[in-house]
Amino acid sequence: MAHMTNPLATVDQLYQRTSFSALPSDLQDIIFFATQCLTQGAGVLLRIPQSVTAQANIVLARYWLVESPLSYEFSDASAAALFLVAKLSAHPCPPRDVCNVYAYLLSPSSSLFKGGNNSDEKDRVNDPSSYYLSEGAYAAFRSRILALEARILYALSFDTHVALPHPLTITYLQALDFLGLPKTQIAGRALAYLNTALLSPQLLCLTHQPHALAVAAIYAAARDASAKMPACAWWEVFDVDREELGFLVVGMRSLESWVRKQREEFADFGKGMITRSWVETEMRKRGLRIGNGSGADVDKVEDEEDVLMRSMDERAAQLEG
Repeated sequence: MAHMTNPLATVDQLYQRTSFSALPSDLQDIIFFATQCLTQGAGVLLRIPQSVTAQANIVLARYWLVESPLSYEFSDASAAALFLVAKLSAHPCPPRDVCNVYAYLLSPSSSLFKGGNNSDEKDRVNDPSSYYLSEGAYAAFRSRILALEARILYALSFDTHVALPHPLTITYLQALDFLGLPKTQIAGRALAYLNTALLSPQLLCLTHQPHALAVAAIYAAARDASAKMPACAWWEVFDVDREELGFLVVGMRSLESWVRKQREEFADFGKGMITRSWVETEMRKRGLRIGNGSGADVDKVEDEEDVLMRSMDERAAQLEG
């Protein structure tokens, strides 16, 4: 049964993420949501199956439990996770394809993160020059992806196993006879909730096993479709208690309102992909120290090689004097 379960986030990992990070919790949540959406968008354009893209979402989330999101550019981490998981699957992607897709998604011509009701949507012009990658830019992007790929593998101890709740959801629905609804209707809605859980800053896929996520998605989908569910506590048959079910259902259904609230509070949230420079600017506005996630001031962090060279120069000056 090990292939049907996932290694979950530990209490210490979750505590350190919220208590010892220099990033405010609201900015952490925005970074997580935006980067996971970027990964999903790249998977669609690369024509990768959703099962592969979902695994990349979870691998990236696990990586950010070990290292701070500010260690690298968010889009680079997304590209590296997707490239890594695709390479291990039956649908590998050439590095050039990955770089081209991310160049487009990060360009002004992309409609990602830009609402369909935005008045600028009609005026947006597809400018190929905005996402053209020169050989130098491609080589630099490729080098960053490959370096981050190795970093992710090291941080996760080369454990990239991911068990998805999607297959279990279909199996459970078959056991429930699809709640008397058309198969595509109830199954599609349940799978949509599972894909929503991948984007949730509550880290639902890192704190709950696939069988619990599957049951919660079925319950939420049944409520939306006003389906007649069994009168008994049917979720206990699938080894899920009422408290866990309630928490997951609320988490899945609350993401839409959370995104709407963030768009109202942060005007730049709907204008494109969030970057490290934007986060650093936002933290400076709040008077917060900026670092790599450990609380160190980024303006005072020096490269080890620079420190060594300066000390050697100072020592040489002392000897000459």
